[in-house]
Amino acid sequence: MNRLEGSVVLIAGAASGIGAAIARRCIGEGARVVCADYSLDPASALAEALGPSAAACQCDVTQIESARSAVEFARQKFGRLDGLVHNAAAPSTSATVVDLDEGAWRHEIDVGLTGAFLMSKFTVPAIAASGGGSVVFIGSQFGRVATTRAVAYCAAKAGLIHLAKAMAVDHAADKVRVNSLSPGAVATTRLLRRFADFEAANAGLGPAHLLGRIADPDEIASAAAFLLSSDASFVTGSDMLVDGGYATR
Repeated sequence: MNRLEGSVVLIAGAASGIGAAIARRCIGEGARVVCADYSLDPASALAEALGPSAAACQCDVTQIESARSAVEFARQKFGRLDGLVHNAAAPSTSATVVDLDEGAWRHEIDVGLTGAFLMSKFTVPAIAASGGGSVVFIGSQFGRVATTRAVAYCAAKAGLIHLAKAMAVDHAADKVRVNSLSPGAVATTRLLRRFADFEAANAGLGPAHLLGRIADPDEIASAAAFLLSSDASFVTGSDMLVDGGYATR
């Protein structure tokens, strides 16, 4: 399918995992893609592998001028902007509210939630100027249900889901749709901080999902492509759970 033919999508946190899978899917659906990431080298390598319809830029989503520059880079490179995917997230610190260091709390909130605010601050007007489009925040099932020793992560993802709803209300008249997409556990390198390999991760986390397994990044990318496309033209202010049934229990 070429549901994104002619569109330009900026992906924050594109260098690996879910972000890289979304970049590949968007290219496959006809979009031009800007791979923005705090780490420029892997983002550049991904863009080079994706071909001339992709470009890369360094972006620290916690810094307002860096967010502004990434949006301006996308517009200068491809002439317009039709979509934003905010996938940036800091490493999660395992702690209760009593144990958690204040700096770790601020970093997770700054990257996961404030970063979405800053990227949206500049992408929403750019998308509106192109005639409308879509913003997608990558949330988590833990924005809906809580888990142990993840207070900053749960708070950031819950805030992200509601930020999407508030923005959907504010910008419907601008023809900018805003949704969040909340995966369950996904086979990305993030899990390898806790498990020896993906087989161990699947054995440990899969049973918590109704489907009995963790997700492949491409499954999340498929849902993101839908939300970015005109197939989702009547979808805004929603949180799409792609969690294998985790939050149903």
